[in-house]
Parts: sequence; C-alpha cells; structure tokens
Amino acid sequence: VQLQAFGGGLVQAGGSLRLSCAASGRAVNSYIVAWFRQAPGKEREFVAGIMRTGVRKYYADSVKGRFTISRVNPENTVYLQVDSLKPEDTAVYYCASTKRPFGQIPTTSSTYDFWGQGTLVTVSS
Repeated sequence: VQLQAFGGGLVQAGGSLRLSCAASGRAVNSYIVAWFRQAPGKEREFVAGIMRTGVRKYYADSVKGRFTISRVNPENTVYLQVDSLKPEDTAVYYCASTKRPFGQIPTTSSTYDFWGQGTLVTVSS
C-alpha cells in the first residue's frame, strides 16, 4: 500500500487543521494506521492510531483530548483532526500502516511497514 499524507500548514496557537492520509494500491481497511510526528532535533514519536474497523483508537498523552483520529474505509483515507494546537505540536507528521495481526495499536515506529512522505505542521505562538 502507498500512503500520502497532506493537510499540514502554518497555524496560530489554538488553531486547527485536518490531516489526511490517503492510501492507494491496497484497501486500507485491512491495515492498522497510525500517525507519528518528528520535531527538529527530536526522535519520531507516536501520536495516534486506529484499528482496522475504526472502533478502537489510542492517543499519546500529549495529544489526548485535542487530536482525533478517524478513518473512512470506503474512501481509503485516515484523518487526524488536530485542535487546540500548541507551538510544541510543530513537527512533520507522518502516517504509517501495518497489516500484521496485532491485537492492539503499536506505538513503536519500527513495527509499521508502510509510511507516507510527511506533512509539515507549524504552530506559531
């Protein structure tokens, strides 16, 4: 499966964006999908993940209550609604997927097999 992330941009603190992860090549409904982010000089970190049916989701503590992950399988797209943005949310955001039969959402980047190219989110104070 090929993934393409888009929707990033420059936004003021407190603002919102909707990031999209569009899949092609395979139906995304058989994949766990997650969003990661990487700020300059920092390691890539898990942000949010969603299981195949879209019922089970998991968030990093730093974004819980502000970010919402969702998926529309017929559209082969996973979304990340990012609200109440803070300057520390500034990073390149990546979507990733795995078809491996995990029973829960992995939070380690090495467990994901497919990655999008990333979309930059910049939050000004």
